[in-house]
Amino acid sequence: MPMENNIKILPKSVVCEESTLRGDITFSAGCVVHPSATIIADAGPIIIGENCIVEEYATIAHRLADGASWDASNILSIGSHNVFEVGCNVEASRIGDRNVFESKCFVGRGVTVSGGCVIGAGIQMRTVQVLPENTIVYGQQALQREAIEKQGSQTLQIDFLRKVLPNYHHLRKPNYDPKKARSVV
Repeated sequence: MPMENNIKILPKSVVCEESTLRGDITFSAGCVVHPSATIIADAGPIIIGENCIVEEYATIAHRLADGASWDASNILSIGSHNVFEVGCNVEASRIGDRNVFESKCFVGRGVTVSGGCVIGAGIQMRTVQVLPENTIVYGQQALQREAIEKQGSQTLQIDFLRKVLPNYHHLRKPNYDPKKARSVV
């Protein structure tokens, strides 16, 4: 594991100071991270795509397997426009675009979530599996079906949060600008 945290926050992201961030984490433009959210990069870097929302008490973890060590090439890539609702715990090996992880769900290390999926409230996914595009997981038996309609956009919610969160919480400032990084080369 790296000795210190390496948190990169791109412009237009809103990351509350009260969130718990550990390891090498990159927030792409437009991400919103609520206070009390936890993101842990123990096994390798986490790259969070554009316009993702991580709500209160949500946990995203890239944990070490037994006997493994931190590896910079072991990247947990999280796509764009994902929503991690209150109290969810996500340790998936890969996450695509436009997924919703509802309140109190658990997604284990061996799960690959493609795109447009909804993991219902309280669902526990612990077995190794790949969720196909537009899958909805619901009910006490974690039944799966294909969504009839694609997931709606979270643009209005993100715009609202970008305006409101700075009024009530201290924010971590954006500290990485890819345009400036290119001009150095």
